[in-house]
Amino acid sequence: MGLLVRALLLSFAVLAPLCAAVPADLLLINGNVYTGNAAAPRAEAIAVSGGRIVFVGSNAGAQKFRAAAKRVVDLGGKTLLPGLNDAHMHIGGVGFRELEFNLEGTAGIADLRARLKARVAQIGPKKWIAGRGWIETHWTPVAFPTRQDLDDLSPDNPVVLGRSDGHAIVANSLALKLAGVDRHTPNPTGGEILRDPQTGEATGMLIDNAMTLVRRLVPPPTAADIAHALTIGAERELSLGWTGIQNAGHSLEEAEILRHLIADGKIKIRLYDTLSGPGPSTMAGESGTTRPGRGSAAEDLFATGLLIGESDGRYTRRGVKLYIDGSLGARGAALLAPYADRPDTSGLLMQKEEDLLPFLEAALRKGIQVQTHAIGDRGNRMMLDLYEKAFAAVPPAERAMAAPRWRIEHAQIINPADIPRFAKLGVIASMQPSHAIGDLYFAPKRLGSARLDGAYAWQSMLKAGAVVVTGSDAPVERGEPMIEFYAAVARRSLDGFANDDWHLEQRLTRDQALRAMTLSAAYATFEETERGSIEVGKRADFTVLTADIMQIPEAEILKTRCAMTIVGGEVVFESK
Repeated sequence: MGLLVRALLLSFAVLAPLCAAVPADLLLINGNVYTGNAAAPRAEAIAVSGGRIVFVGSNAGAQKFRAAAKRVVDLGGKTLLPGLNDAHMHIGGVGFRELEFNLEGTAGIADLRARLKARVAQIGPKKWIAGRGWIETHWTPVAFPTRQDLDDLSPDNPVVLGRSDGHAIVANSLALKLAGVDRHTPNPTGGEILRDPQTGEATGMLIDNAMTLVRRLVPPPTAADIAHALTIGAERELSLGWTGIQNAGHSLEEAEILRHLIADGKIKIRLYDTLSGPGPSTMAGESGTTRPGRGSAAEDLFATGLLIGESDGRYTRRGVKLYIDGSLGARGAALLAPYADRPDTSGLLMQKEEDLLPFLEAALRKGIQVQTHAIGDRGNRMMLDLYEKAFAAVPPAERAMAAPRWRIEHAQIINPADIPRFAKLGVIASMQPSHAIGDLYFAPKRLGSARLDGAYAWQSMLKAGAVVVTGSDAPVERGEPMIEFYAAVARRSLDGFANDDWHLEQRLTRDQALRAMTLSAAYATFEETERGSIEVGKRADFTVLTADIMQIPEAEILKTRCAMTIVGGEVVFESK
């Protein structure tokens, strides 16, 4: 929004008391409003006109809007927040999770087998079966599944079942045979084929870039399938109270489908889009689609210089997503020292410096925001080093944007010496609170207790001056904002468990957590003057909740639900 428009809105707010009845598209009254604006942190009423806020204040002050308002909503004391903004998620993956073979909550190998048996009976022989959502860390025993666990149930169906984090799959013997994967197949760069220690045969578990050996054979979804999944995913996000989402990388094809759905009004959420970057990636696993990650989307973006902002700010595209390593659970995260529970590996690096550095320098000159998936302390250090080299090679005067606001996605395991570098370099730490309360059940085994000092270190990041934004990484996690807020402020399991390894000193205050989900999240997309707090002139994006999460006991946060979601002054979800 231009300065002239903002000045006119501010002038309107000043002159409004002189009018007997002031028109508004939407008037919200009797609310418990947390504005996120330090100058005026609390309010009772908000008026909206033309998709923007024209009044924030008391019920008495809002009376001048009531007679002429097109719609008046009495919030009845419900809590209203600046619109919650998921700073890292995969919208296609969320939709496909809802539509396809969902393996969330699988209790163990027996349960996995029972679900697969039912799926085979449902779809019949010869067809590919692709699912997603199992995670072995809560199983007894804690062990990856193997092809032998699947083979007798699916002799005529090639099967690919993804771990919840999108960084590992288990394939049955038929799928491996079709892909030509056997004991002689070498590990691809940035990937690992797990093998039986006695026979050397593939167990069926494929980690990170090894997944593409099989995934490339799975029939891809049609454009109609993708559109349906994106629409279903967006509807779910709105029903949870997210007013904006930051999509963490997908193909140009999927991005174009999404852009048109928003332009046609079929998707109402505000979306900041990112394309998958060059080189092999785990994009197929994270997005929920079955095609492997490709670099063509980013190359097309560079070739055209395409930066998109349209649909009244509901769709923006300016980012490229890279991957440097894998996940901690699948032992693909790149570590500075070997895994404590598997000393023969320190994880996987998916990219080489000589390939990435020219790309990063070009991104600075084109004004592209780079977001890099980095989990392990070696992966994070390597990307900070590469960012620093790129910044030195392309000084501010040669950049399209002097302050590019590049990001590290996840920033999970950081050597304490590297934490201050985020603020020094101006790199945003995009972190997901729910990862901590899930991973901290097994992270001590993977890392040993000593390396947890820099793990999921939200408070240390803030104290060092870094900008921290939070997201959900759905469909890796559930994607529910109340789980993310609870995880950030409680840093306990959903049933209240924590021990010394969970480092409760890294918890966020409720004000810090709310800011990370609103104003800081808007900063991460260059939109802090447009949204992220409730102020006159900003976009009218609000989340209305059934309880006051800024005051209630921690356990009650998880019981809180979305009552209403408002985007650009439009009520796009209302609970019944």
